[in-house]
Amino acid sequence: MNAPVSSLTAAPLSDATAWDSYVAAHAQATPFHTRAWCEAITKATGHRCHLVTARDAGGKLTGLLPLHHIRSRLFGQALVASGFAVGGGILADNAAVAATLAQGAADMARSLGVPSVELRGGPLPAGWQVEEGTYAGFARDLANDDDAELLAIPRKQRAEVRKALESGLTITTGRSEQDRADHYRIYATSVRNLGTPVFPKSLFSCVIDAFGDDADILNVRNDREVVASVLSLYWRGTVMPYWGGGTTDARRLRANELMYFALMRHARERGCTRFDFGRSKLGTGPFAYKKNWGFEPQPLAYARWLAPGEVARDTNPNSAKYRLQVDLWKKLPLWAANRIGPLIARGLG
Repeated sequence: MNAPVSSLTAAPLSDATAWDSYVAAHAQATPFHTRAWCEAITKATGHRCHLVTARDAGGKLTGLLPLHHIRSRLFGQALVASGFAVGGGILADNAAVAATLAQGAADMARSLGVPSVELRGGPLPAGWQVEEGTYAGFARDLANDDDAELLAIPRKQRAEVRKALESGLTITTGRSEQDRADHYRIYATSVRNLGTPVFPKSLFSCVIDAFGDDADILNVRNDREVVASVLSLYWRGTVMPYWGGGTTDARRLRANELMYFALMRHARERGCTRFDFGRSKLGTGPFAYKKNWGFEPQPLAYARWLAPGEVARDTNPNSAKYRLQVDLWKKLPLWAANRIGPLIARGLG
């Protein structure tokens, strides 16, 4: 077997086709490995995307690792795979190539003067710090129709979904500027209420534009008013509700129950066979909510390289370090949270 050779430069434009082809052919690839994701994040946030690659002696790609260089005065610097993603990490033909990419990522961090590399998926490199017990992922196959889907939901939650289906709320899907504006208003309100700064509005539009028909927004309306909204990605037969939220009235109206059930139906109509509910922190409300839908948590493990003497970034809003800030953020007027939030959230990556 030809030994892998690591490349430590950002992928030149001439490598775009090779990048796309490698991701398309690799069974473990995620949307967060794609050039579309990496370029969308860079366009929306300004965080440069570097691509560490491994090639055989003939120059053929045998592995790649996209890394966003996240810079923040509040949270410090890191190379993150991938920025603003819940997945990504090393994508390689075999363990030897994966080790080469890990070494290449650490070398790149040293060359850029960045103190850490954060991998949010893929193989865990030997000798790197491993984070376990913080996050779990939730995914399962979709049922064949609405009736079977209802039966797949535990009894108590199924009753809530049935009430939502009879509530008179309506569903729309699309990618228009109005859809995007409605989604951002709902999402920004939701995360403010949780005490979390909202991402820049451009992030959502750039991702939708980059993924084309493989991304859309589903809105739940009470009369004409949007009360819940979710932006989803579609990847190899899987729907991924990625950025979603609801107003204060959404819980009373059971709008979130209708939103996710309607998304399951919408995804089936698009030909999807699997629903990826995303990751949640253990011990949180979203973690319990997804279990109530009948999804079994799958533990996630992330890896981090740290330069000597450095400590890991703390970007967890549940950290005791941020408890006071979270409580204060919940009380901010929405206009203020939407103005200040993106300046902070851009640095979370």
